[in-house]
Amino acid sequence: MLNPDSVGSTFAGTDSITVSQSEVDSFCAAIGESDTTIAPPTFTIRITLTQFEEILTRPEIGLDWSRLVHGDQKFEIFAPVKPGDELKCNATIESYRVAAGNEIVTVRSDLHRDNKLVVSAWSTLVVRA
Repeated sequence: MLNPDSVGSTFAGTDSITVSQSEVDSFCAAIGESDTTIAPPTFTIRITLTQFEEILTRPEIGLDWSRLVHGDQKFEIFAPVKPGDELKCNATIESYRVAAGNEIVTVRSDLHRDNKLVVSAWSTLVVRA
């Protein structure tokens, strides 16, 4: 079970991530997008997912990642993400509840470029009972 004391905690990513043209090209090809000059809005999930997996699998957080399924996703985009961007990510465990024995956790991930917020992404995760 998730440690309820972790709700409200924000964790800074340890590394910056540089968005490569090849990553954007591959993502665009997978979704049928021909404009590869900017990353599609959902591209950032690959960055944020890696970040909060690292956080949520820490022993002190207590979440069983092996039972996790993705429940919902939403984005707030302040500026487009482009190849060559260097992004820093931090993630906040915003909420936690138990429903029908399942743990439901919402994590907000904020991506920054040059200390300016570029994208906020909320993921609702369900840890199956």
